[in-house]
Amino acid sequence: MNPFAVFDGSVIPNPTPVVPTEAGGLLTILNWASGIGLVLGVLGVIIVGIGMVIQLQRGEGAQAIAKLGWVLLGCIIITSSAGIVRAFV
Repeated sequence: MNPFAVFDGSVIPNPTPVVPTEAGGLLTILNWASGIGLVLGVLGVIIVGIGMVIQLQRGEGAQAIAKLGWVLLGCIIITSSAGIVRAFV
């Protein structure tokens, strides 16, 4: 005998997440923070690129590549922050 045969599948609830109206201001702040973080990330990539050009002319290019890696890692964390939080909550 199947123990799940007793349950009727039509009564299983299928909840849909709804954002409360009180959270509108918080969501606006989070959207602004995410947008500002991405703009700063692009600016950081540009600044590291300029520094990389200067350091490559001096023969010190390896240090600039490490900085670029950190900037790109920060951009990845900013863009995936919603997914990271959703995985833990």
